[in-house]
Amino acid sequence: MPKEPVAVVGIGQTKHVAARHDVSLAGLVREAAVRALEDAGLTWSDIDAVVIGKAPDFFEGVMMPELYLADALGAVGKPMLRVHTAGSVGGSTALVAANLVAARVHRTVLTLAFEKQSESNAMWGLSLPVPFQQPLLAGAGGFFAPHVRAYMRRTGAPDTVGSLVAYKDRRNALKNPYAHIHDADITLEKVQASPMLWDPIRYSETCPSSDGACAMILTDREGAARAPHPPAWVHGGAMRSEPTLFAGKDFVSPQAGKDCAADVYRQARVTDPRREIDAVEMYVPFSWYEPMWLENLGFAGEGEGWKLTEAGVTGLDGDLPVNPSGGVLSANPIGASGMIRFAEAALQVRGRAGEHQIDGAARALGHAYGGGAQFFAMWLVGSQPPPG
Repeated sequence: MPKEPVAVVGIGQTKHVAARHDVSLAGLVREAAVRALEDAGLTWSDIDAVVIGKAPDFFEGVMMPELYLADALGAVGKPMLRVHTAGSVGGSTALVAANLVAARVHRTVLTLAFEKQSESNAMWGLSLPVPFQQPLLAGAGGFFAPHVRAYMRRTGAPDTVGSLVAYKDRRNALKNPYAHIHDADITLEKVQASPMLWDPIRYSETCPSSDGACAMILTDREGAARAPHPPAWVHGGAMRSEPTLFAGKDFVSPQAGKDCAADVYRQARVTDPRREIDAVEMYVPFSWYEPMWLENLGFAGEGEGWKLTEAGVTGLDGDLPVNPSGGVLSANPIGASGMIRFAEAALQVRGRAGEHQIDGAARALGHAYGGGAQFFAMWLVGSQPPPG
């Protein structure tokens, strides 16, 4: 039996900010879920199951929060599933929900991911002491900076590329009302003058610490036909993982990322991603990862990713817009960041991305990664039902 086509008919986000002191975790997630239901024209009774995801519990110090969030998410008496794949969890959570619909296990699923970083400190949560793990030099940036330097050595990329990405994404964020960072006075010079945190990563080239949630309603073909707004159709989705450390691991361009993208393109019958995909919502927590992932995802040849960035190809007016929403550099509720990428890709093909809408976007890629560049999740969505 062929898979059931899966449609995204509702999307809801909170305003991502440094601290939401006005709501509890339950209030935060419900805010996103209610907005997704309103977008889909549905009520809680229309939801058959809930799939929820977040980053490690020690980031907030609340163990297994999904148990007490069931009531806030209308999941009492309904199946509820928790997903965890580090920073890629938002994407993985959406894919688990999509697979439940595709397999006809459930017809309509609410999927949601969240983080309330203000109630803990993720940077120091990621800096566990020796001997429990290797020193990370205070947070994820200390782990990834050597990989950025390796990319620069490997490709000859000039040290200005990271600031170009940050400047672009922060300007894009000004068009996104949900983005955390709205710096109306942003300039390229301001980015380049910001303090160096982990050489070569500057302060303005890093993601913020955000509170926020994102929700989506996924349904089958019949549910999509009843939706009040155009749906986004899932053309392909995949997850891949690899160990954090192993002999021969390529931190600059992980094999799991390549394999994940290749599987998605195969499902969606994409042979030339650069030409066939209209927009990309890419997980870029540190600006240098834009050119690195352009190569890893097959949009550029090895050593060519930074040239696309430098030439303006990834700008809102370029032929491959990357992170029109402002991306992770402009909003980073860690557990939700991957789902936001998936949701923003869906908004693009639904024509509902507001001021950061890419004209004529018919196919868009959502991308997430997590851990030590070990977990990958991606989906490709389109404005029309999937081929075949």
